Amino acid sequence: MKAIVLSASPNDDGLTAACAQAAALGLSNGGAEVEQVNLNKLDIGKCQACDHGWGTCRKEHRCQVVDDFQALHKQTCEADALVLVTPVYWWEMSESAKAFTDRLRRCEAIHKEESCLFDTPMIMVAAAGGTGKGTISCLASMERFIQHVRARTFDLIPVNRWTKEYKLHTIQSAGELLAKQVIAEKKS
Repeated sequence: MKAIVLSASPNDDGLTAACAQAAALGLSNGGAEVEQVNLNKLDIGKCQACDHGWGTCRKEHRCQVVDDFQALHKQTCEADALVLVTPVYWWEMSESAKAFTDRLRRCEAIHKEESCLFDTPMIMVAAAGGTGKGTISCLASMERFIQHVRARTFDLIPVNRWTKEYKLHTIQSAGELLAKQVIAEKKS
């Protein structure tokens, strides 16, 4: 069972990074082969809505803008589960998370049940450091992404600096349970 943990923060030592580590540990404890990816370390530009929005993303499930998106799109399609952890910026996902999910949505959402992410279980984590505000609206946006690409919401987890201690345990437990369930589904 392969799982990818996507982290979308420029800070390698903050709340978002701790949440991503907890998710990776839980998935690993559950038996998953885990790959961690920091979106901020990749060159993934924003969607260009090529050909008036009717580019290769809509016709062929691929983005014609060449950067690091193509390799991560392929990895994401090959994964059995996905975790996205983003800091909350202005009540939304970070810019790196938004750029990746916007382009992934363009490539997969239009294809409905043919989406490579169809029924892929996902955990979404919104980590609000500073004010602690905006986690729920950020998670609502993340859940819409899941629905658009026809994936499966396994869990939506809000965390802020005051709830960090117990939410890290929650994230780890969710990752472990997700891995165990996917492995059990594959066996049956």
